[in-house]
Amino acid sequence: SPLKAFVDAPSIAIVVGGATAAALVSFPIKSLFGVAKVVKNAFFAKAADPTRLIAQMVGFAEIARRDGILSLENALADVKDPFIISGIQMAVDGTDPELIEQIMNSELDALQDRHADGKALFDNIGKYSPAFGMIGTLIGLVIMLQNMDDPSTIGPAMAVALLTTFYGAVIANLVALPIADKLDLRSRQEVMLKSIIIRGVMAIQSGDNPRIVEQKLKTFLPHRLRVSGEAAEAA
Repeated sequence: SPLKAFVDAPSIAIVVGGATAAALVSFPIKSLFGVAKVVKNAFFAKAADPTRLIAQMVGFAEIARRDGILSLENALADVKDPFIISGIQMAVDGTDPELIEQIMNSELDALQDRHADGKALFDNIGKYSPAFGMIGTLIGLVIMLQNMDDPSTIGPAMAVALLTTFYGAVIANLVALPIADKLDLRSRQEVMLKSIIIRGVMAIQSGDNPRIVEQKLKTFLPHRLRVSGEAAEAA
């Protein structure tokens, strides 16, 4: 089959093994295990809907304004997001607003650092894979030049030598770099969601009117989502 011409185990080993070894040198082992979880969440965890999150935070603001901020403790029973629970609980406990914002922003910074490590890992794999592909090609050419007694072997040997360059390009541009871009996108989405929560908690603690809370939080949304949300409310 024609596809068999593109399969060569030593070429794959050179590219994958070389890029993996370079990643192991560049990153601590502990961070590599953390990256696996980040990648899993990026591809399999369902992203929260920002409009629903805003509605949830506005609901908390309405409860706090109607029944007092202490009543929010009961409202947390059905909440699953630990970041929301932590922020609202600190507000209920009467923690200083500056301290709440500092703690929540520190958690957000740690999240961004973890995501940045994941993106950097796959960026590096994307950067190193073509280089190891070229190294494999050079190795193949050296072996081919050492065995030029039989001209009939030159073509197949050259094909195998070039396969490592092919593998390097495929791994970089079809696997590593797209994963890095995906991680970057999901990171920006999650940072936006966490920022909505932080802004919402601070507004709730300061006793803002629920309408004002909603307007503050909608500034995080792209224009099309703001318009669709306003249209839904009008209906």
